[in-house]
Amino acid sequence: MKILLAIDGSDFSKSAVKELAKMPLSNDSEISVMNVYEHPTVWAPDLLTMETVRPYYKEVISRAEKSAEKSAEKTVSEAANALKNKNGTLKITTSVVSGLPKKEILEQAEAFGADLIVLGSQGHGALSRFLLGSVSQYIATHAKCSVMIARNEDEK
Repeated sequence: MKILLAIDGSDFSKSAVKELAKMPLSNDSEISVMNVYEHPTVWAPDLLTMETVRPYYKEVISRAEKSAEKSAEKTVSEAANALKNKNGTLKITTSVVSGLPKKEILEQAEAFGADLIVLGSQGHGALSRFLLGSVSQYIATHAKCSVMIARNEDEK
């Protein structure tokens, strides 16, 4: 079985890792742990013109992207280690991708040939969820494979 575990470091995605670790999996199962971080945005007040901001803008964006990527790499590494501790015979790969989570998760699932996508019921980004809709709901309705949405202990 090929399983795509999509996480973002939130408590909800930690629940997804725990639920997946509980599942009885055959030794030939493969797990791809992925984290999708969104491009950072920088807000500049109207008082600042682009000429004032421009010299610093690229540096601020670059630092924010590096920080987001570093955090994402730590998140997938911790999840992979937790899964390896439960079942050391599984083949586990990790990936960190920048982009829109809904799009990237579905593309990765298809490229990986996933039989199952596992993700948390909610994640980081309440504003994104309000404006763009729930990632887990979108994945559940658009994935070409089965989807398991893990709930946080507080939601059960």
